[in-house]
Amino acid sequence: MSESATSKAKKRPEFYNIGGSDLISYRWPLASIVSGMHRVSGAIMFFLMPFVIWMFDNSISSEISFDKFTSAFNVGMLGLPGFIWKLVALGLIWAYLHHFIAGIRHLWMDTHHEATTKEFGKSSAAFVMAATLGLTVILGAKLFGLY
Repeated sequence: MSESATSKAKKRPEFYNIGGSDLISYRWPLASIVSGMHRVSGAIMFFLMPFVIWMFDNSISSEISFDKFTSAFNVGMLGLPGFIWKLVALGLIWAYLHHFIAGIRHLWMDTHHEATTKEFGKSSAAFVMAATLGLTVILGAKLFGLY
């Protein structure tokens, strides 16, 4: 017999499913975080769609409704201060930006198969995070009246 047949075979690594208690200590790759946040941002936009429709309706109906709309962000509405409504709007801004930019990333990887490498996944995920957070900070500063 040849030496390779008689020698002990190298032990292959074993992979197990991740349990619920392992989720906290598991180190997620950046690409999987971006992909998960893409799903979360889609869910946020879906569930806050009534708020978006209300904002759009009140912003274009008339001057009086536009004033009511702006006072909801400045003074408050429904017992909540305007700051809370601005935070909800900021969450929507983040959700839209992240979903849009990550969606472009996913479409690019679907249409350009040479882009489905670990290196591209990591670099494009870092770009999505940086672009999303940067644009959210800029638009959030405008929303909160910093410029």
